[in-house]
Amino acid sequence: MTAAVWTHRGQWSVSVLRTISRYASSQTSLKSQYEAVVIGGGHNGLVAAAYLQKGGLKTAVLERRHVLGGAAVTEEIFPGFHFSRCSAVLSLLRPHIYSDLELKKHGLKVYMRDPHTFSPLLEEGVRGAPPRSLTLGSDQSMNQMEIGKFSLKDAKAYPNYVAHLEKLSEGIHPLLDAPPVDVAGITSGSLRKRMAAVKTLMPIVRCGLTLGKKIPDFYEIVTAPIMKILNQWFDSDFLKATLATDAVIGAMTSPSNPGSGYVLLHHVMGSKVKETRGYVEGGMGGLSQALAQSARSHGVDIFTEKDVGQVLVDSDGAAEGVVLKDGTEIQSKVVLSNATPYVTFKNLTPQGVLSPEFIKAVDQIDYTSPFTKINVAVDKLPNFLACPTSDDKPGPHHQCTIHLNSDSVEVQETAYKEAVNGYPSARPMIRMIIPSVLDPTLAPPGSHVVILSVQYTPYLINGEKWTDQDKEAYSDNVFDWVEQYAPGFKQSVVGRDILAPPDLERIYGLTGGNIFHGSMTLDQLYLGRPLPCVSDYRSPVKGLYLCGSGCHPGGGVMGAPGWNAALTVMADLKRR
Repeated sequence: MTAAVWTHRGQWSVSVLRTISRYASSQTSLKSQYEAVVIGGGHNGLVAAAYLQKGGLKTAVLERRHVLGGAAVTEEIFPGFHFSRCSAVLSLLRPHIYSDLELKKHGLKVYMRDPHTFSPLLEEGVRGAPPRSLTLGSDQSMNQMEIGKFSLKDAKAYPNYVAHLEKLSEGIHPLLDAPPVDVAGITSGSLRKRMAAVKTLMPIVRCGLTLGKKIPDFYEIVTAPIMKILNQWFDSDFLKATLATDAVIGAMTSPSNPGSGYVLLHHVMGSKVKETRGYVEGGMGGLSQALAQSARSHGVDIFTEKDVGQVLVDSDGAAEGVVLKDGTEIQSKVVLSNATPYVTFKNLTPQGVLSPEFIKAVDQIDYTSPFTKINVAVDKLPNFLACPTSDDKPGPHHQCTIHLNSDSVEVQETAYKEAVNGYPSARPMIRMIIPSVLDPTLAPPGSHVVILSVQYTPYLINGEKWTDQDKEAYSDNVFDWVEQYAPGFKQSVVGRDILAPPDLERIYGLTGGNIFHGSMTLDQLYLGRPLPCVSDYRSPVKGLYLCGSGCHPGGGVMGAPGWNAALTVMADLKRR
């Protein structure tokens, strides 16, 4: 191994990280045969591998890039600045995965955020006072005081609204940790098989028992536009705009579109285990490294820079392993793909073994993305007009998700319509986080990493590919808007990394740039995710399974798809 070279913050440089990665892989030689092979070292692939190995299957993970984690990765883009370059905040990780895989033991540390939401208004202060803002956290008394600045009626209603969402979220949890209902098994086959399939109804039964009289409310929020729900609870347009951001983030939809209610519920249903909510120390790659260490401790072989070219299929039409792009063949009883369904079935699976009807259905999966990520290195903490601080010292609001250009729902709707018509929004919806406020390992002293999740941007600009000039111009516009809320921001920038939807697709394999591996629309949830015929993680090719966010229960760093897929695989192998 080459001599260690440290940055001045004690963090590894990119070149050394790559060396470590290759060194770690080289300590375990790639075998020609395994019982299970997982394509992709994203968090779901690592979760699946760990559980398969714990279940007694010798398992290997093959990651295309030089670094593990998929979208949950840390990268040193500028010297000394370490970014959660794609996924940025941990909130949905399933508690049993955290416990089962002993992630704390394997190095996972999470910085809690409280308060967690800060929304400044772009307005002139009254009589010399700063512009108004809204800060929300776990302290309901503080929340009511903050909301009372805009509506006393809304302040009174807010705790009941939070309790209402928590109750609806509890109803979802039984559905997350189990495959969808086995409709085919219930409706066909022998009596014994039907009785076994009936057991897959139990999560729905538990969901119904948990919800009780709130079943109609659950149905409403899953199917309705979030504005219908928010209008029932609140009057303040500013409060509604702030809450509506969780209903559209990562989704090419508006608060007025049906299904946006579920997107909000999906984002707020996070784990109540505090150790799994917040900024991961060292960035989101810290989670992936903890998962990898746990998987290795059980015996999983994990390799980076192993680019799978195709799934091997035998003469009977069953998966029998993979072949790398360098020609190396690896035999295995089963293959799990952590790639998107599109990549799995269009790029990795031999087309001759899939029916034309199935390929047509795969082509119709919606991967529309509105999402652009801008990672910014700054030498000074942003100072907001609405909540100024002195001496470059962070205030409580700096640890929050900071909502810019969410002054009203109309602003969000206008931004959405511009993207639907093929153009990046002129006044984009911006979600800013500054994780280095809580985690000093991410940036040099006095400097910070600022992560901007920006909507709405189309995959193509008026039908044309993004150019470098397009990205720079769009980033300039975003920075101009940030500057209005936090003067001096542009001058503090020492580097920026712009990832438009095509960049997210190219670098991270996110088809269409969609961060959820497929839109979280009503037709692509539960029994329809990613398609009705493959909603149980099994593909048309025997022995080939999906384990990524493109299958139930969908996107977000939760690990549930990997867990469910692993259980499905082990159940199938027991029946052989």
